[in-house]
Amino acid sequence: MQIFVRALFVVTLVAGGAGVCCQADDVATASAEKVQSTKANYFGDLKQKLTQTWPNNRLVRFVFHGHSVPAGYFRTPIVRRFDSYPVLFHQGLCERYPTAVIDVCNTAIGGENSVSGAKRFADDVLTLKPDVVFIDYCLNDRRVGVDTAQDCWRTMVEQAVAKGVMVVLLTPTPDSKEDISDPDSPLAKHAESIRQLAREFELPLVDSYSQFQRLVGEGEDVTDYLSQSNHPNRDGHQVVADQILSLFE
Repeated sequence: MQIFVRALFVVTLVAGGAGVCCQADDVATASAEKVQSTKANYFGDLKQKLTQTWPNNRLVRFVFHGHSVPAGYFRTPIVRRFDSYPVLFHQGLCERYPTAVIDVCNTAIGGENSVSGAKRFADDVLTLKPDVVFIDYCLNDRRVGVDTAQDCWRTMVEQAVAKGVMVVLLTPTPDSKEDISDPDSPLAKHAESIRQLAREFELPLVDSYSQFQRLVGEGEDVTDYLSQSNHPNRDGHQVVADQILSLFE
């Protein structure tokens, strides 16, 4: 299984459809062709498996690990799992690969941060033998600070890579109590920390935070994508799901 790529890519939506933009300094001048090649290469083997048909196909498993957002919490305590981005991604991927056997597992726990998530990562996530793990903890990691959170994310990434598991890192969805345009806000700092980790390990990054910043910059109201201050509604979850799906085009 191919684990690393040579350049960081960030999935984002652009006018007229899905696209890719480079965020790291070391790839800022990369050509569009190189970026598209990077995107294709990371999941190249897996996408080939997704196109195989019976009896040559096999189950492909994705695991979403994190806090209340991937767990499907909307306006607490209401949970709407079928409107959450892991399930929307599952539905979209099954439509894209109709002969694939796709399993999506969710190990997210509402209220949890990456400190607790890292402690149970081996037992709750890796024992599921995933092909790909998605990690999303930034909203709750504000309670533990950037440095502690980054160490915990790094621990999870290292454990997954050691097992040959591909990893996708996610920056946070918005919190209406913070100014999403402020580069010094707590969420902005955690988002940048995750971008740094993606560069360090040469992993794909779903930069949800940048995508919502773009939408707000275009005149959208961030609250139109939220069910409460720190939980997306279905539209907000769809923004994230669309970015993840674009990895598997």
